[in-house]
Amino acid sequence: MGTVVGTSVKRKEDPKLLTGTGYFSDDIKLPGMLHAVILRSPHAHAKIKSINVEEAMKSPGVVKVYTGKDLEGKIGRIPSSWLVPDSNLKEAPQYPLAIDRVRYVGDGVAMLIAEDRYAAKDALDLIDVEYEVLAPAVHQKKAMEEGAPLVHDDVENNIAFHWKAGEIPEEIFESSEVVVKESFHVQRVAPSPMETRAAVGQYHPATGELTLYCTSQNPHIHRMVLSGVLGISEAKLQIIVPDMGGGFGGKIGVYPDEALVGYAARDLQQPVKWIEQRNEHFMASNHGRDEVIEVELAGSRDGKLTAIRVKNTANMGAYLSTMGPGVPTIDFGLMITGAYDIPHASCETFGVYTNTTPTDAYRGAGKPEATYQIERIIDLFAREIGMDPLELRKKNFAPKEAFPYTNAQGLIYDSGDYEKPLKKALEIIDYGKLRKKQEELRKEGKLMGIGLSTYVELCGFGPSAVAGAIGFQGGVWENSTVRVHPSGKVTVFAGTSPHGQGHATTFGQVVADKLGIPMDDIEFVFNDTKAVSMGWGTYGSRSTAVGGGAVAFAAERVVEKAKKIAAHELEVATDDIDFENGVFKVKGVPGRERTFQEIAKSANYAWNLPEGMEPSLEGQAFFDPENFVYPFGTHIVVVEIDQDTGEIELKRYIAVDDVGRVINPLTASGQVHGGIAQGVGQAMWEGIVYNDEGQLMSGTFMDYTMPKARFFPEIENSFTETLSPVNPLGSKGVGETGTTASIPAVMNAVVDALAPFGITDIDMPLTPEKVWRAIQKGREQA
Repeated sequence: MGTVVGTSVKRKEDPKLLTGTGYFSDDIKLPGMLHAVILRSPHAHAKIKSINVEEAMKSPGVVKVYTGKDLEGKIGRIPSSWLVPDSNLKEAPQYPLAIDRVRYVGDGVAMLIAEDRYAAKDALDLIDVEYEVLAPAVHQKKAMEEGAPLVHDDVENNIAFHWKAGEIPEEIFESSEVVVKESFHVQRVAPSPMETRAAVGQYHPATGELTLYCTSQNPHIHRMVLSGVLGISEAKLQIIVPDMGGGFGGKIGVYPDEALVGYAARDLQQPVKWIEQRNEHFMASNHGRDEVIEVELAGSRDGKLTAIRVKNTANMGAYLSTMGPGVPTIDFGLMITGAYDIPHASCETFGVYTNTTPTDAYRGAGKPEATYQIERIIDLFAREIGMDPLELRKKNFAPKEAFPYTNAQGLIYDSGDYEKPLKKALEIIDYGKLRKKQEELRKEGKLMGIGLSTYVELCGFGPSAVAGAIGFQGGVWENSTVRVHPSGKVTVFAGTSPHGQGHATTFGQVVADKLGIPMDDIEFVFNDTKAVSMGWGTYGSRSTAVGGGAVAFAAERVVEKAKKIAAHELEVATDDIDFENGVFKVKGVPGRERTFQEIAKSANYAWNLPEGMEPSLEGQAFFDPENFVYPFGTHIVVVEIDQDTGEIELKRYIAVDDVGRVINPLTASGQVHGGIAQGVGQAMWEGIVYNDEGQLMSGTFMDYTMPKARFFPEIENSFTETLSPVNPLGSKGVGETGTTASIPAVMNAVVDALAPFGITDIDMPLTPEKVWRAIQKGREQA
């Protein structure tokens, strides 16, 4: 049996999903199950004067209505789990239901429980709430101004935190030959997975245990946080995540709704189910991005970059969500230099409360925003000095021989060779020929643009000591147990939380190679806090780099023990045993061997074990890596623009990514394709919009434009491999690369196409109307 790591094995997870036999939260049906719906505020900011539930309680099938005042003192607040130090952070309390004041459209006001979902929805309209509408603070820049409405009375100027990293002497900018400045708005977006959020609570009165089925990217973190909110021992709270239809960061956070379902199930001693409606998802599930980024890039006329200074004003929404404070600070601010050797860097971030839905991690979480500003300002700098943006990038790359490379903010990039994917991408697209074609088309009055993004991102959220130092309220190691049954079949327990990534396939390839057994002999258990001892979840492209490392080490411990048993049975020293392709062999003695399956039986039967050895064949490993991982690559986009309509056509998309060792090229390519779709979606079509009254103007798919497959050309993706030294697989994260790279690549291509009109920037999304108006303005100014 040869190696399966590095081969395109079809995903083990797909058959049940493709045949409609997956098991999702809404498939759960328990005896006596009740249904919950949540009344949400129609106002961005208002005092709750009264709530009358009498008519709702008379409605057929209604069992209970809870308000914020009903739950006061009975349920805790929903805390943030990333308390960034040295930022004067002010965490305003968020309770599962608003008590005296609502602070965004979608804020929970009451929860109604009924015998079926339809009765619950009908009765919800009968709850009568009297509001006193208040002026809202909606846009983060305006919310910071003197006299702006306060989202929380005790938070001055609505500033939730103020964080700084790095100092640059002013004379560096004053003495620079070139300083380019620009302000970019990375707009707010909604994660929009196929499956919305859900929770099902089941209380067991005999034992005092509560089982909560929910859509979570990190069930053990949910258990840890909700045990405090609900006042229940972690040992009595079981979190189970069934099959889940995507997350994209929107299911990292611990939400009020899950706490409410758990509370109601325990209070009523009946199962309670809540399924988020799509309009609720737009209102009440955490949004992503929404940052105003002001950038100054300094350097010389010959293209050597010397300093970058960034001010980021981040819209945090009404409350600080689970990961919220870390995204525009640590995730963003320490990566502002990107792939470039810029010796001086500083970042200042203001996190601002507004009367909007809270923001949190969304695919990439801070790194797409950081990559956007550096890749955009690089292009503007190149235009200013008359240099090809490709040459400017090459001139300033962190050099291959400098790795592990320490950037200006103190991060140590694990490994890199930034020229390698760039060279491959340029060969694929024939860059020189493409530029000549662009010149020819411009002479004909046609608009073609070429956009580059040579990115690097921080992934593999893992070193626990570092996590503690930056304010993350937990560890970020990973855990795995590899259990071998008497037959030689294997069950692997892992602490990561798959929801579409293909962990059972990629991890299965690792285990199959380590143990020399077929992948069909390996099963996985994820997403159950009673079955898996601990895990810190799936986000930040950490599953393979950290979780895969734990799986690999656990499998190696199985082999270590099995070797000792084989040596005992074959009456040789352990050092005389070779293990290859599932067979333990005595070195130099053909025929003296034991199969993995034979040793599995010996270990579990325990008839003839080495003296002092315990029965069974099982390995457990806890892996806490020494550093993050830093995938990198080059994406190139070619667009054509119809100057009469402003419509953009994507002509080509080339992606060459270096994610370390690629365990499964098929699943890795799928992750890249999905990431690109989301990044291009943000660049061209998607955007959450609030009006000045804080009303959500893009709360359905009629208003919020999701990309469709037909919008894209064939994505030409490939990989280079530069191994990471910080985990046993040499792998880096792949889930967020496409999103991180694609947003600036598309924008750079569009601005490049519009260069004849003197256009340097357009706010995303790049709707045809915006592009057309920019062209008209450029014509007027020409």
